[in-house]
Amino acid sequence: MNKKFNELTLDDLERHLWEAAHIITGPIDASDYKTYIFPILFFKRVCDVYDEEFDEALAFYSDEEMARAPEQHRIEVPKGCHWKDVIAATKDVGKILKVAFLCIEKSNDQLYGIFGDAQWTNKDRLPDHLLLQLLNHFNKVNLGVKSVRDDDMGRAYEYLIKRFADKANKKAGEFYTPRSIVRLMVNVLDPQPKETVYDPACGTGGMLLETVLHVKEQGGDPRLLTLKGQEKNLTTEAIARMNLYLHGMEDFEIRRGDTLRDPKFLTLDHLEQFDCVIANPPFSLKEWGHDKWSSDPFNRHTFGLAPKKNGDFAWVMHMHTSMKESTGRMAVVLPHGVLFRSGAEAKIRKKLLDIGAIETIIGLAGNLFYGTGIPACILILRKTMRKKAPVLFINAEEIYTKGRAQNTMTTAQADGIYGITTVRFKLSEYQLSV
Repeated sequence: MNKKFNELTLDDLERHLWEAAHIITGPIDASDYKTYIFPILFFKRVCDVYDEEFDEALAFYSDEEMARAPEQHRIEVPKGCHWKDVIAATKDVGKILKVAFLCIEKSNDQLYGIFGDAQWTNKDRLPDHLLLQLLNHFNKVNLGVKSVRDDDMGRAYEYLIKRFADKANKKAGEFYTPRSIVRLMVNVLDPQPKETVYDPACGTGGMLLETVLHVKEQGGDPRLLTLKGQEKNLTTEAIARMNLYLHGMEDFEIRRGDTLRDPKFLTLDHLEQFDCVIANPPFSLKEWGHDKWSSDPFNRHTFGLAPKKNGDFAWVMHMHTSMKESTGRMAVVLPHGVLFRSGAEAKIRKKLLDIGAIETIIGLAGNLFYGTGIPACILILRKTMRKKAPVLFINAEEIYTKGRAQNTMTTAQADGIYGITTVRFKLSEYQLSV
């Protein structure tokens, strides 16, 4: 039997996790904290949960072989690849840890690649004594479900993502969207149980997880949601999968790849379609795949081809094509320039307006996002055409909280903006044409 541990408070857990980052400060750049901390956190959680499942099965069957059977465990931990095996090492710790990661991935098809590609065997970057110090720090607490519930583990993981984003600053824009803005977008889309949700630029999975929280807040069962996302960066894609697992989600699929050039979610020769499509894609990509889109096999250029050196509307077209015909709706964060730039973008914008696809435009304040100080906007579109329907334009450029290096939007401010979107269906004077 394993030693019993008291349940950790969320504050204690968050403090403990952030202290782990301090251990590798110096040899590891702040932008790479996530590459090392998250895999170890996930490994510890998996092994501690495995031990709980083993103890419960042993108490029921009184048979150790039966208690180790794969069907008794959500995630299988092969013999010799447990946390206890790694923590007992005194040399070549990185190599032993990497082998344990690979063994767990091979034993669980759904975990392939989830531990990322950190340089665990590079002793110049992370020497044995420092890695052991990090492992021993995590060894101080039990991260099983009895000590840390799924909800608290998920919140602590999101807390760590936010802290890492603050440290990484400009580089954080590649994987993190301020949660209040994500909440606003999800509230507008209002995902329901049994619906499908897709994020084509999913980062660390925050938007997909916000749909889970939304359904919970509405009293629904989030386990009925189907969540899918695509992410180009290997490390970020792995973190997204860990994030969803640590929140207790099971019906999800995150795939790695370049969404605009090589979309991964297909039905035969068409893009798979979803009820809700949500994203904060990279702003104004210059090398986005213009050459491939001129003969796009998925017909994503129906309303025109985005400019060669700016992929903003390519994301809009990809997301529009990915919506279901009857229930499809989407929310996307884009630079403010998409509202007024001329040329090819103006033609695409006009066609979307002509068919009534654009439902709401929310103009946001500047300096809300990591890595850019330019103002952004949120576009809300629906697949069902609303001929010549008015568009609600909300100017929220003054709705923010001033910060030293970065502005923020509070949850209350985001909820206030959302409140205006609900009024539009009652009071026509809030419906503004663009």
